[in-house]
Amino acid sequence: MIAAFSITPVGVGESVGSAVAEAVRLVRASGLPNETNAMFTNVEGEWSEVMDLIHSCVEAVSSRAGRVSVVIKIDHRPGTSGALRSKVTSVEEHLRHT
Repeated sequence: MIAAFSITPVGVGESVGSAVAEAVRLVRASGLPNETNAMFTNVEGEWSEVMDLIHSCVEAVSSRAGRVSVVIKIDHRPGTSGALRSKVTSVEEHLRHT
């Protein structure tokens, strides 16, 4: 499965980068395929490992803020791996041929 998630600390002031970095640090240390962009962090793996990781990220951010907002979008496709990269590759191929 692929999960795109965003964790936003609430009530920590204007800059949330430091608190968010704690979550991204956990994602990168997880060993799961991942990427971070301006809006979301995407991670790929088995359901339980991805959800456990997101839970750990929420806990890390909530240790720095009394409240957090979490958005998760999931692409659940059992038996598929490598989709984090292959989905983008497919779109790029279509762009080259049109």
